[in-house]
Amino acid sequence: MGGILGIRAFGRGWRVAAFMRYGLLALQNRGSGGVRLATLGQEFRESSAGSADRLEDPPGEAGVGAVLSGHDSWFHVSEGLAVAGDGRPDEGWQRFSDSLYEALRSRDPAGAVADLVAGAGGRYSFVALSREGFLVAGRDAAGSLPLEVGSMGFDMGAVASESAALEVMGFEHVASLRPGEVMLMGPMEVERRRAGARDPSACSFEYVYYARHDSVVDGVPVYSVRERLGEVLAEEAPAEADVVIGVPETSLPVAAGYSRRSGIPLAFGFVSSVGRIRTAGLASPLERLAGVQLKLNVIGSSVEGRDVVLVDDSVVRGTTLRNVVWNMKRKGARRVHVRIGSPPLVGGCPLGRVPPRDELISSGAPEDAIAAVVGADSLRFLSLEGLLRALGRRGLCTACWGGGH
Repeated sequence: MGGILGIRAFGRGWRVAAFMRYGLLALQNRGSGGVRLATLGQEFRESSAGSADRLEDPPGEAGVGAVLSGHDSWFHVSEGLAVAGDGRPDEGWQRFSDSLYEALRSRDPAGAVADLVAGAGGRYSFVALSREGFLVAGRDAAGSLPLEVGSMGFDMGAVASESAALEVMGFEHVASLRPGEVMLMGPMEVERRRAGARDPSACSFEYVYYARHDSVVDGVPVYSVRERLGEVLAEEAPAEADVVIGVPETSLPVAAGYSRRSGIPLAFGFVSSVGRIRTAGLASPLERLAGVQLKLNVIGSSVEGRDVVLVDDSVVRGTTLRNVVWNMKRKGARRVHVRIGSPPLVGGCPLGRVPPRDELISSGAPEDAIAAVVGADSLRFLSLEGLLRALGRRGLCTACWGGGH
């Protein structure tokens, strides 16, 4: 998983890097592999850092940037082209970038890029900036990964992996790029072309875990989806308890929905010592354990002497969940009933976003066995049917939950 961003000013005098720092900061939930940007003035100028707030401010009236995350994200700058990508084209990012460079030099760059996307396999979204000043963005023909469009009046246009990044920069979120669609922004024009679409297969994990609460993905508000996940979870997996607590921060709307539907009061259960850490993406068990300790400290007065429904969005390796349950009981919780707002992860993600099957605690193990491993008094997952009902849209990839592509 990665996050990508592109901005094109329609006129001279703009310095887009100042906006891009904020946009990339808003996308840092999507990767922990560093942040990079490139702007175009007289030439390409680059900046890279571990965090977006440490990026430099190179001059330029157009730019692309990326929050990187392992092998399924891409950022590369050559003499003629800067490319930021999320996902995986079948031919690989280097060959795709080479083809993109040739397409943007053609007499009809928008049409040539649309033809490239129509003929390329894989699951990806991208944004690229050519030396001639064309900013182009597109999604694969199945619409696997999101790409949202924004504008700042008639002054600037932008695309980003999440709508929240556009809004943080002061842009209005105006649309989603459709599956197989390409958008080209030149110095004075904007053009959209449809490359042709396959059966849609958007990543369902975007709604469960990856995207920010305040984002809209393909026209669907993420926060509303997560609340519905909690409501359906309460219907499918009720529990007798005194309080509902969500694991920050993706799960908080899920816990709110569970509380509302079940009638059990909602409580604030944790304080974070640091910013947002996604421990599932950290490399080593020691890093993941340290990350859990830093990001989640239990508030004892919220759990002491109480039966708790602990709501989490998903379970990967179980590191966070096991530590949280142990700390809740250490601080006086009588019982901890874990409720998960998604089905068990079984692996098979075509993008490699989910760890291999042998690293997943829920792969092949019954709920009672998982409860025993994490120290919970009970544990229940949302069904795949419940997930799809809460998401309320078709054309989703559910391979990681054991569903279809």
